[in-house]
Amino acid sequence: MAASSQMIMAQQKIVQTAGRQQLGDFAPEFAYLNDDILFGEVWSRNDLLSLRDRSLVTITSLISQGITDSSLTFHLQEAKKNGITRTEAAEIITHIAFYAGWPKAWGAFRLAKDVWSDDIKGDDAKARFQRSMIFPIGEPNTAFAKYFTGNSYLAPISTEQIPFFNVTFEPGCRNNWHIHKAVKGGGQMLVGVAGRGWYQEEGKPAVEILPGTVVHIPTNTKHWHGAAKDSWFAHLAFEIPGENTSNEWLEPVTDDEYYSLDK
Repeated sequence: MAASSQMIMAQQKIVQTAGRQQLGDFAPEFAYLNDDILFGEVWSRNDLLSLRDRSLVTITSLISQGITDSSLTFHLQEAKKNGITRTEAAEIITHIAFYAGWPKAWGAFRLAKDVWSDDIKGDDAKARFQRSMIFPIGEPNTAFAKYFTGNSYLAPISTEQIPFFNVTFEPGCRNNWHIHKAVKGGGQMLVGVAGRGWYQEEGKPAVEILPGTVVHIPTNTKHWHGAAKDSWFAHLAFEIPGENTSNEWLEPVTDDEYYSLDK
């Protein structure tokens, strides 16, 4: 069976047309060398090196030269198709950084995050995140979905004494600006459980929430909280008892406000 699989791999031929499409009229010989020799012959010799290995060699070579243009994006995309995972890509670029230079790695990471961005969402990513924490993710937070950008999940942990919930946010998810109102007492307390998130009060810098971070939210204070753009996030939410408590939901956090946090 292994020999048969190797023969099939050896017979696969990479078809590339970018050279002719972009340079066929201006530099037909270069287009031929790019499409038919580099990809049609060298990349197609996968009986000697697998496509995955060739992707690894290629992105290492490009990053080492400081090439972080569309050619690196293309080869990162091919690396993903050829089986290199998001975690492996991060480790590869981290390793390259020590030999090729830190700024080159930063440039490569900016492109790699976009190429593997889909891998931080979806059922598989959700399942991986669940395995990273002790509390359940719970069910989709449909009752409050209109007050959230992105998908969130809610799991009641205790309904006695001080009720509290585990709230899970997919990457990029955050709730609207809102206020916990009370005549006396009230407010909310958050405890980071897993992943990375943000808390921000109006007029103040955002505060990063990591596992173990405790956030005390005063009553009558406009604020929001949610996941970082590239990380699942969960926190426990404790509703502090008070008199005449209520929540006032306000406008969504804008993309400009949110995406400026990691810059």
